[in-house]
Amino acid sequence: MFAPGRHTESETLAGYLEAQLESLRTAAFGLTEEQARATPTRSALSVGGLLKHAIYVITARARRESGEEITPETQALFTDSFALRDDETLEGTLAAYDAAVAAYLAEVRAVDPGAESIEPPAPWDGILEPTPIHERFYLVHHVEELARHAGHADIIREQLDGATAIELHHGERDLPGNPFVTPWKPGS
Repeated sequence: MFAPGRHTESETLAGYLEAQLESLRTAAFGLTEEQARATPTRSALSVGGLLKHAIYVITARARRESGEEITPETQALFTDSFALRDDETLEGTLAAYDAAVAAYLAEVRAVDPGAESIEPPAPWDGILEPTPIHERFYLVHHVEELARHAGHADIIREQLDGATAIELHHGERDLPGNPFVTPWKPGS
């Protein structure tokens, strides 16, 4: 959770992004390889796939700044980002995730939300040309996208073993229980 306070706009954006990224990672706490790949809802989403997709999302700035065009190859990379392949593991994905998150949050903290930028076309939304934006648009869009995927991960995790986000948060960080939360422990 991003704690209330008198934060700058940059601190607020970084804080909310960090909270969503932590929530996504926490959904994997204590999962087996099989559970990380499981798709217990009607969608094809898994906790491992959502972590991999978050890496794709937060490393997008380099692709955006390079002017990467949407091609069958880049669309295949996007599609591939939603599931762990047979040659990928949860452990390896978490290591890549941690490295990508650290770099991303450092980048976010260095960005001026009012700086001008360009958003590439999004033909799936009917936007066919690059659009001038402020960095704020990009950062808030990431808050939206990462929060959506953190929610997906919460639902998938609850379907797998009943663990909730707050229980996992306390369990992963070895925080004490209280009248509102019993920390999750493997095997519980």
